[in-house]
Amino acid sequence: MAPLSEVQSSKPLGLCFIEYTRNTCLNLRTYQTIVLILTFFAYASYHATRKTTSIVKSVLDPKTSELGFSAWPRSFLLRAVEDEQRNSGLESGWVPFDSKAGTAMLGVIDVAFLSVYAFGMYFTGHLGDRLDLRILLTVGMLGTGVFTSLFGAGYWLNIHSFYYYLVVQMLAGMFQSTGWPSVVAVVGNWFGKRKRGLIMGIWNAHTSVGNISGSLIASVLLKYGWGWSFAVPGLLIGLVGLTVFLFLPVSPEAVGVDRDDDLLKSCEKSDTTEPLLGEETEVREKAVGFLEAWRIPGVAPFALCLFFCKLVAYTFLYWLPFYISQTAIDGQYLSDSTAGTLSTLFDVGGVVGGILAGHISDHLDARAITAASFMYCAIPALLLYRVYGSVSLFWNITLMFISGMFVNGPYALITTAVSADLGTHSSLHGNSRALATVTAIIDGTGSIGAAIGPLLTGYISAKSWNGVFTMLMIAALIAGLLLTRLVMAEVAAKIRARRSQTATNVPHSSSVGLEI
Repeated sequence: MAPLSEVQSSKPLGLCFIEYTRNTCLNLRTYQTIVLILTFFAYASYHATRKTTSIVKSVLDPKTSELGFSAWPRSFLLRAVEDEQRNSGLESGWVPFDSKAGTAMLGVIDVAFLSVYAFGMYFTGHLGDRLDLRILLTVGMLGTGVFTSLFGAGYWLNIHSFYYYLVVQMLAGMFQSTGWPSVVAVVGNWFGKRKRGLIMGIWNAHTSVGNISGSLIASVLLKYGWGWSFAVPGLLIGLVGLTVFLFLPVSPEAVGVDRDDDLLKSCEKSDTTEPLLGEETEVREKAVGFLEAWRIPGVAPFALCLFFCKLVAYTFLYWLPFYISQTAIDGQYLSDSTAGTLSTLFDVGGVVGGILAGHISDHLDARAITAASFMYCAIPALLLYRVYGSVSLFWNITLMFISGMFVNGPYALITTAVSADLGTHSSLHGNSRALATVTAIIDGTGSIGAAIGPLLTGYISAKSWNGVFTMLMIAALIAGLLLTRLVMAEVAAKIRARRSQTATNVPHSSSVGLEI
């Protein structure tokens, strides 16, 4: 526990004001609620700003709607605003994206964004374990808001330089990379492992909420000019960032919460300023290095597993609406709008899968077994969707939902609960300053796969969709195989625990398979 003066100085001003006006201290449960709500909306706002480029893309380059395929297909929501686009005089596009190379330019911008985002996450995660996460998250959100708005400012400033938009989007990707390591580290600080999988599975719905809200906001604002589709989400994430700065408690220790007796030590009446735990408060944890974090048991296999998980998940994110519109279902082709609406059921299945995976992993106390099982189940699910998804609308919806559940379940589990578990691994000997670094390593590696999957699909789908699904099934298989050693360790731990329990006839909790 930090000394009284340190606790008061690190507590957010908004929380100090609330406690002052109420003349009472907030309890542990209230702090946890604040953390879940603020981090939920914080990361949802990140995704809302990230979604705008896919919405505006066909306005900048109208030819994208006429192409047979593109590495980065447009959102179905643009169909609803095509009339507004024509009325605003943008049907000819926006220089330089309306040229023959316009689609390629937009693809380069997307790949550059995801590349900077992926590699930037390694750096920001390293910072997250050394700086105040509240400050880092605030700076990241304000920076994201600024550069998202600057992209839209090109509309009013009549900017037609490709390199302007490229640089602005790359800088936005750099600030975006602060989000995930920070929010996972904060949530991990406040919630123990016992219910972490279920809580984070529900909490992880912020991704879908952000994508949907970002799409709706950008689409509605297109009729006023595409610049507003960037400016408004940029303003919103800035406002959420300021709220985070004023109210987000980074950890129980930062605000003086005692996990055991649920008392706020910072609010205790005392005439002394001595540390509450004596000499233990003099020991300052040293942040874990980047290479040292890679050596934590479980980090490397889960990071590589997520590479292939996100390769599959992001391929569906970018390509599923287009695939549905190009596939005859019960002998009929669906419109782009209907196909896009139908594709959201994959995300709905993902939300259910994330919650289910978190609950199962909590119940079994086996993250690797759960993640690997889901990935293995995704293989037949993907095969069945490809073969029987065209039989009828019912089977398409059912198999798409199941595929989303098995694909996004382990994706959500690894990026949330597993990252938090490994960031507080027993090999760290109680050192909690590894959460952001570990989270960044795992999700940064996964984000590289997220960039590669859709890009490869753009080329493979031109020849055969069977080739695309074969690639996805192979990726799912590799993702499961990468966890084999951890799965065997968890199974062995369960067997040892069962034998020990049988021999002593005393209840004995199983060892954690990740801690090998």
